[in-house]
Amino acid sequence: MFLRKEKDVIQLADHFDYKRLLRYCFPSMTMVVFTSIYGVVDGLFVSNFVGKNAFAAINIVMPALMILGALGLMFGSGGTALVAKTLGEKKNDLANKYFSMMIEFLFACINGVAQERKK
Repeated sequence: MFLRKEKDVIQLADHFDYKRLLRYCFPSMTMVVFTSIYGVVDGLFVSNFVGKNAFAAINIVMPALMILGALGLMFGSGGTALVAKTLGEKKNDLANKYFSMMIEFLFACINGVAQERKK
């Protein structure tokens, strides 16, 4: 079984030097880079195989998709942190209410989009 050394574990309370800060932030930075590369590669394939109009449509829609992804990440991360903090305080009933509220908000958003598409 692989056991980590104590110095390899990164805690937020630790003092960060540049090496540890980069190790801590590397997964998030990698995700952003690959998301950007996705947009470029998608644009290349669409422009080569479909045409200029489709490429323009991709470039118009991509910022909206990025904004939706950012909002989803914001609500998901914040809600998860709130539920985890509440569970850590041993307030299980309140954590269940927070989690239920997050799920209800998700379904309300999906329902709002579905209702808008019916019009």
